[in-house]
Amino acid sequence: MPHNTDFKCFLADEDATLALGARLSQSVAAGMVIFLEGNLGAGKTTLSRGLLRGLGFAGRVKSPTYTLVEPYTVSNLYLYHFDLYRFNDASEWEDAGFRDYFNPESICLIEWADKAEGLLPTPDWIITLTPEASLVSDQTSRMAHIQAFSEQGQTCLNRLQQV
Repeated sequence: MPHNTDFKCFLADEDATLALGARLSQSVAAGMVIFLEGNLGAGKTTLSRGLLRGLGFAGRVKSPTYTLVEPYTVSNLYLYHFDLYRFNDASEWEDAGFRDYFNPESICLIEWADKAEGLLPTPDWIITLTPEASLVSDQTSRMAHIQAFSEQGQTCLNRLQQV
């Protein structure tokens, strides 16, 4: 079994980003904390949508930019998608009462985790989406880079590399 601590793949378009999300759904596990990094419009919510679709969620998946967190329930799994972009101070994390969402029955996806630096648990994965100029279309393609930072994250990354 490979023990690489990271995984990289090229995403040519939105469909490829959704497909990676679906592939992630076969590799993640309850209790995971995943930071999603990338500029505005990098595809973080699209990747989250693909992950949720892969888990079997058929409802609407939207960016939590204004609600700060969007909760989803799939079977007996709870997935919380956070967007901390609007935080001005890390203390807002404590004030919002989000700590209880981090538990063994949930997966927490966090965009703009740096806005609550020092208050969040260590991530199992950090997924970075970086735009790349595409010669094929007018769309900007992306490079996805997934890094494992825990034993559970490494186990799930090994599973991802086999999917």
